Amino acid sequence: MNWGKVAIIALVGGGIAAGAGVWYTQEYAFFDSIDPASPEAAITVQTADGPVPLPLTGFEGINADSSPIRWRICGRAEALPEGMIPAPASQPLNGPRWFSCYDAPRIGADLQSGAATAWLAQSEVRPDVDRILAVYPDGRVYGWHEYNEKNPERGVMD
Repeated sequence: MNWGKVAIIALVGGGIAAGAGVWYTQEYAFFDSIDPASPEAAITVQTADGPVPLPLTGFEGINADSSPIRWRICGRAEALPEGMIPAPASQPLNGPRWFSCYDAPRIGADLQSGAATAWLAQSEVRPDVDRILAVYPDGRVYGWHEYNEKNPERGVMD
């Protein structure tokens, strides 16, 4: 075997290993399940009168400290509070494939068709990040974090 083949095998093998590592970290490494009994599972929604708790049954959730927008939840609400603030321009962000209760393309299509409605759950969960809930008429609730556009003139290096 000549050294050219060894170098090519090392480069291709290293590239495959690096790609597999990046995929694993994006799909699995940083996500933690949210315990339904933890304070992090207590969902509130913004109303005209201020924040109101929204009790959910069948709660499933994930979060990651590595990014402010990795939070995702699924659940079911018995009733919605009056005066919730709509979030009409919201689009769900994709979650990891293994979090099967959350399907961002389907939720996004349902928001566009009117089969679901997006609501502001919490403004500024972290700086420049809002918590959004998509709610279906049958009570299904899906949530995610998204960057808000409250300060569009700000630069990346602020």
